[in-house]
Order: sequence, then structure tokens, then C-alpha cells
Amino acid sequence: MRVTVLEEGGHIAEVLDKRSGVNPLWIPPWPSLEPSAYDPATDRVYGASGESQLLAGIMGHNLCLDLFGGPSPEEEAAGLRPHGEASLVRYDLVVTPRGLETSATLAEAQLRVERRISLEGSAVRIVETVENLTATDRPVAWTEHVTLGPPFLENGVTEFRASATRSRVFEAAFGPADYLIPGSDFDWPYAPASDGSRADLQIYSVSESSGAYTAHLMNTDARHAFFAAFSPRLRLAFGYVWKRDDFPWMGIWEENRSRPHAPWNGRTITRGMEFGVSPFPETRRAMIERGHMFGTPTFRWIPARSRVAVEYWILTFAADCIPAALDWPAAR
Repeated sequence: MRVTVLEEGGHIAEVLDKRSGVNPLWIPPWPSLEPSAYDPATDRVYGASGESQLLAGIMGHNLCLDLFGGPSPEEEAAGLRPHGEASLVRYDLVVTPRGLETSATLAEAQLRVERRISLEGSAVRIVETVENLTATDRPVAWTEHVTLGPPFLENGVTEFRASATRSRVFEAAFGPADYLIPGSDFDWPYAPASDGSRADLQIYSVSESSGAYTAHLMNTDARHAFFAAFSPRLRLAFGYVWKRDDFPWMGIWEENRSRPHAPWNGRTITRGMEFGVSPFPETRRAMIERGHMFGTPTFRWIPARSRVAVEYWILTFAADCIPAALDWPAAR
């Protein structure tokens, strides 16, 4: 495999399977721009909105810290952008004998982020550390925003499995092509659809246009949590494994040619498999006021002057069917 990391934003942009020549992660169909080079006054591509600086440089797996979702009006006026600074700042990159170390300080949040990325056989090991630089305990959102895209992602073809259990549909209107009942609780993987049917979230949408977000509590009886995605055409499986106590939630974001505005322009196909400490993308105040869902906290504390570390793995391997694709994550 080959792993590519962007200097600005720190995104894990590519995990290329050299056998098939395919990177399962999402590369947007619009031209990429470094966040520092984005200028809303001259923007003719990215929509000139609050999220445009992020969208200009986003790809693959981006880190949402210490926001998962949009800022409050006051935070936005102060310069914060959706999903926080971690996806916008420049990272220091150091090549090591086995991989790469990245680090950045989030000036507004007063957090320091470090990642150690190493190749371990047929997997990628990531140790991620967040340090609270202040003298006060901090409630934070912390989500690994993993997004898959074509050619790995195909309508009605790509399959998914996950160690998910209790689930909930986004609680308000999510987009112009919603097809799930807002706020509905269900058990993975069958979500209640507006037409009275049940949508199987284990298969990517067959619709010409659709959009959705669902939040999933990962299995509380297992030490590790995982998701696996499988392309029958490519015979390629791809997924992540993490400690369930670190990230008890996973959100599934579907954007299937539904957003008409720039830069989406009704032609973007993605599926986010976003694991973290919060179930929904929402403001900081909403996250804190929610507190718990299904008896599980919806944010994480980082104590004053303290460091918190997590570890997760990226897997990619050849497989003939989805049961075979599950062997590695289940064993891990």
C-alpha cells in the first residue's frame, strides 16, 4: 500500500492498494486548494460559504477537533469554521524509518495534535495524541472523519459491515434528498425510510440522488469497534479498527448527487464512516447540552495540562466476499 498525508489540514488523503491501483478514500471532483490559499473574495469554485475553506482542501480522512459540526454564530464571527481548526492548519511533518510523524498547534482551541503513522505489514497503525495547553478541563468533540469515494464506492454495489448497535437518524432535515425519517431510533443496519420501507445501510444507495446521516453506538460488549467496506468488483476490502472506549460512536454520512450548490454541483458521491466521541455533527453547546444518548456520553473531557492518546488501524486487503473481508477486523 501507499499512504499519502497532506501538509495543510493533515488529511490522510490516500491509502492506495497497489495491487488494484485503487484508493478507497474520497478525492473530491473539484480542484484542490491549500486552506491557507483560500480567499472568499475571489472564490468561484467552492461556494464562498462558512465551510468553503475546509472543502477547498478536504480529501480522504480529516480530523474534526474540537468541533464536530458547525460553530455557533459567535464562534464563527471569531473565526472558527465547521469541524474546527485541525482540518485547516499546517502540520509539521517528520519522516521516520517506519512512517511519518505529524504535529500542529490549534491556536484558537489551545490544543496540540500529534499523529504517528506507521506501516505494520498489511495495515497502517496510527497513534493520535491531543494535548490540552490550558489550565482548565476541556469538553471536546473528536471525530475521525473517514470518507470513501469512487471508484471504490459504487451505487448498489459497495457493501458495509460494522460493530454497530443502537442507532438514530439525524434529528432534523439533513439535505435536499432526505429519505430517512428524522429522529427515528432503530437497530443497525435497517433504518426507517420515509416511504415506509427499511433501508439496508449495508449496501450503498441505489438511488440516483439521496442524502442522509445516521448515528450508531458501537457494540458495548466488545473491546474493539470496526467498520469494513467491500468492493465485489475490485475484490478489495477496506476498513478501520479502534478501541471502542476511545470512540464509542460512528456516524454514516451519505452524499449521493443531492447537493446542488457549489462545489458539490449535484455530482458528488461519498460515504462517510466517521467514528468519534460524538454521535452527531452539531454545535459545541448542543453537544454539551445533549450530554448522553443511549446511556453513552456525547463528548469527551481532556483534563487541564494533560495529554490523551488513542490508537486505531487502517486495513486494506484482497477478499472474495464480505465474510472473508471481516476475518481481519473481527480478529483484531
